[in-house]
Amino acid sequence: MSPSPAVLLPGTASDEVFVARVFGRPLAEAGFAPATPAVRGVRECFEALDAAWSGTPLLVGGISLGAHVATAWAVRHPGRCAGVLAALPAWLGPAGGAPAALAAAASAAAVEAAGLEAALTGVDGWLGEELRRAWPRYGGRLAGVLREAAGSRAPTAAELGGVVVPVGVAACADDPVHPLAIARTWVDALPRGALRTTTLAALGADPESLGRAALAAYAEASGMALPG
Repeated sequence: MSPSPAVLLPGTASDEVFVARVFGRPLAEAGFAPATPAVRGVRECFEALDAAWSGTPLLVGGISLGAHVATAWAVRHPGRCAGVLAALPAWLGPAGGAPAALAAAASAAAVEAAGLEAALTGVDGWLGEELRRAWPRYGGRLAGVLREAAGSRAPTAAELGGVVVPVGVAACADDPVHPLAIARTWVDALPRGALRTTTLAALGADPESLGRAALAAYAEASGMALPG
């Protein structure tokens, strides 16, 4: 039997390299065929999911903004979606004053005013290394993509309540930008949702820890048995 298709989307101004590190091996070991399209911005994320549909229901998911888009696609196309992996959801409905939205808007302003490297002053550790790798790949689109994300809309609690497929939600318990409380609110609203947590330190040391957490939550929500 062919592996089940899975399409994973990156977070704001992140890229397919990082999302593949998070999800690629855990999904492959669980019997899925993961795809991580090179997308830049919300519209391209939706287009990538539309393009991936070939008649077989997709497992879709992503990180932060990618999780929002994947879940919104599941809301729009319930017959095309087999399930969702939502890692680090950042808000519900309009972004408003969500920490991740405020951070994206502030980063866009800093990039426009002083340039990429100045915008990353004080961002250290694994996150700083990751952003210094990914952000230059956006070129002149970086500030616009950050602003688009800051003003984007996540599914509402009511919309999540209409998602009938299993959804695995993963959060870092110590992440102030993607609050654990938001992840819990998502799970409370989902008919078939489950939550697993990790930490920012674990994510930095082993990106797959986030993918494994999302997949474990999905397995609980769906009744799927994971290998090993």
